[in-house]
Amino acid sequence: MSFTLAIVGRPNVGKSTLFNRLVGKRLALVDDQPGVTRDLREGEARLADLRFTVIDTAGLEEATDESLQGRMRRLTERAVDMADICLFMIDARAGVTPADQVFAEILRKRSAHVVLAANKGEGSAADAGVIEAYSLGLGEPIRLSAEHGEGLNDLYSQLMPIADGFAERAQELAPDVDVSLDEDDEWDEDAPFVMPTAKKPMQIAVVGRPNAGKSTLINMILGEDRLLTGPEAGITRDAISLRTEWLGTHIRIFDTAGMRKKAKVQDKLEKLSVSDGLRAVKFAEVVVVLLDAAIPFEQQDLRIADLAEREGRAVIVAVNKWDIEDDKQDKLRALRESFERLLPQLRGAPLVTVSAKTGRGLDRLHDAIMRAYETWNTRVPTAALNRWLAGMVEAHPPPAPAGKRIKLRYMTQAKTRPPGFVVMCSLPDKMSESYSRYLVNGLRADFNMPGTPIRLYMRSQNDSNPFKGRKKAGPSKLRKHMKSNTERQR
Repeated sequence: MSFTLAIVGRPNVGKSTLFNRLVGKRLALVDDQPGVTRDLREGEARLADLRFTVIDTAGLEEATDESLQGRMRRLTERAVDMADICLFMIDARAGVTPADQVFAEILRKRSAHVVLAANKGEGSAADAGVIEAYSLGLGEPIRLSAEHGEGLNDLYSQLMPIADGFAERAQELAPDVDVSLDEDDEWDEDAPFVMPTAKKPMQIAVVGRPNAGKSTLINMILGEDRLLTGPEAGITRDAISLRTEWLGTHIRIFDTAGMRKKAKVQDKLEKLSVSDGLRAVKFAEVVVVLLDAAIPFEQQDLRIADLAEREGRAVIVAVNKWDIEDDKQDKLRALRESFERLLPQLRGAPLVTVSAKTGRGLDRLHDAIMRAYETWNTRVPTAALNRWLAGMVEAHPPPAPAGKRIKLRYMTQAKTRPPGFVVMCSLPDKMSESYSRYLVNGLRADFNMPGTPIRLYMRSQNDSNPFKGRKKAGPSKLRKHMKSNTERQR
């Protein structure tokens, strides 16, 4: 019994708050100021035994031109057209405004099923607004409080008969098809490598500075204008995740807000947007760091790439707006030199030039992502690792701090995603960083793992000697021990 519900209404009436409550997670950004939401965000909602897809939309504005508000309105109207049911929310404390009346007329024409909800309905201050909502001509309003969870039973009562109608029609069209939604299984980090599927798609996050072209790139991958774009910097606020099939690969791609220098981020809403983007990086498997070809490898770009590496994600560096570059060969040579010099921790990671506007280079970006994903899932047999370790030690023995030689006994791979290796040795706390880097660089070169983060852990091997750590017996204790043994023998 699956359907799509779009939550629409003026800015700051509580649409994102209700969206978060229905999906059971704080996915959408919520703030007191109006106009926080700009893109369409989808989520799997639960309301008692109902399972459906809910869409959080931008606040409806009266602008219809090419301004940012006009583009946001067109995106919301598109959500109305694609949804099965529209939940039209008004602010019960503010009452019915002229804008509410205009939008009610639009919904009456464009949507077959409109449910009216008067949000912020807790307390007597909302009584007048709830009564006034009848004047919109959309039936009896539901008195809601998205923040406190009140009125959800009434919402269920209104949605249930409509949902039953959709289920009956679906069974008539395909009686052998189960229309209920399957829940996603937990992701096992150490599971063996398998290609992404529709149920477990590859998680890709696109990150970068503001106005680098992240939303435009994702729209080109999707093949439709799904995300809000424009010449203004900082349009994207929420980290929006979208599922699609890209050149035969099932992916879930995250669009994130542009990340500026920390000192420049003063606004509370921008701080929330940046933290939402950082959370998307932690959930991703592959991170595409998108640069502007005109100003590549700025300090913030390096910080973003380093963050993705420290989080252990497979990293792709993509240079956007390549279509407006004149001297492409010299520019590409300079980019590769800067990449090797400024990001040595990502040595060997793919560097791809793309044009999000024209779509050129997206096939190369797809191939680079697939190679990085496979490398990120690499597993090396223990026998091969130990043969390799013996050769590395023979070529360059470990240091001997304070004259004590460190013995590297054996090595094994403990995990994948990213590859993590454990070396059993003596005096692990004395191992130098330079020798660990020597081993990591050797792993990258000899086992074909360029660019992927590699974790190397030094561990001490438990000694089987049961007397290790005991104090030696002195001469007096030894004589007493021998004397007692002699007396027992007598």
